[in-house]
Amino acid sequence: MNKVLVNDQLMERQEAKVDIEDRGYQFGDGIYEVIRIYSGSMFTGKEHIDRLFESAKKIHLELPFSEEILTKKLQELMEVNQLQTGIIYLQVTRGASPRQHHFPDNDVKAVFTAYTKEVPRPEKQMTEGVTAIVADDIRWLRCDIKSLNLLGNLLAKQEAMSKGSYEAVLHRDSTVTEGSSSNIFIIKNDELRTHPATNLILNGITRREILRLCSDIGLSYKEEAFTLDEMYKADEVFMASTTAEVMPLVQVGDTVVGDRTPGKWTKELQKAFLGAIQQQCGELIKTNV
Repeated sequence: MNKVLVNDQLMERQEAKVDIEDRGYQFGDGIYEVIRIYSGSMFTGKEHIDRLFESAKKIHLELPFSEEILTKKLQELMEVNQLQTGIIYLQVTRGASPRQHHFPDNDVKAVFTAYTKEVPRPEKQMTEGVTAIVADDIRWLRCDIKSLNLLGNLLAKQEAMSKGSYEAVLHRDSTVTEGSSSNIFIIKNDELRTHPATNLILNGITRREILRLCSDIGLSYKEEAFTLDEMYKADEVFMASTTAEVMPLVQVGDTVVGDRTPGKWTKELQKAFLGAIQQQCGELIKTNV
């Protein structure tokens, strides 16, 4: 089946419509989340939904559902589409109103949409590692909001793809912030570092899970910014996101990381992350990683 959610209604995908004056379409005036599904269960679903409400508050957007009702609606969507491994994409815009830059009147209601998609785990890439380019971080200064305004991210990702790389590592004046669609981590002398959760990065749900798992595997960490030069000299570099999980970076720009294979701590975090998935989603996941 291929059902989607529009506000509180399940419908066929081809029946879903967006108003030409929807503010998400015209201004990017909205927010979104992507929730990973394993074995038919939402992984860190509550954390994603909590962050959606946090983003909504930051842009003064009133959501049409409570967290409890939203969770129930997403569960129904996942079940009706019989999704086992993939994602739920959900977004909320400020609604449809005559085009004007300031917010519309309060009688204009937010528009909620969601759909599911099958997305396999990227096991080959996680086993072998991937490459990344380096690019200037040209985005706005509220990257902590998971908004629909992603043009800066898209330009960086497209540059990476055009150069045969998986990701773009972004920096502001040589200080690494994050990836175009991920958080970035380095490991040097058995210590992990990643940019602190400020307005310059999105505090990724996978990022938070990784920091939690560091204690479990005995890896010390600091939420501390690092430079491009420090990244180039790191023992291990990896990226993390909802769909990429713990993804080793074996080359960044022209610099090969270590011996161009995933490092020992990165592999330990991959195992620990898989264990967290299995613990939360129940059914054992077959993996080659």
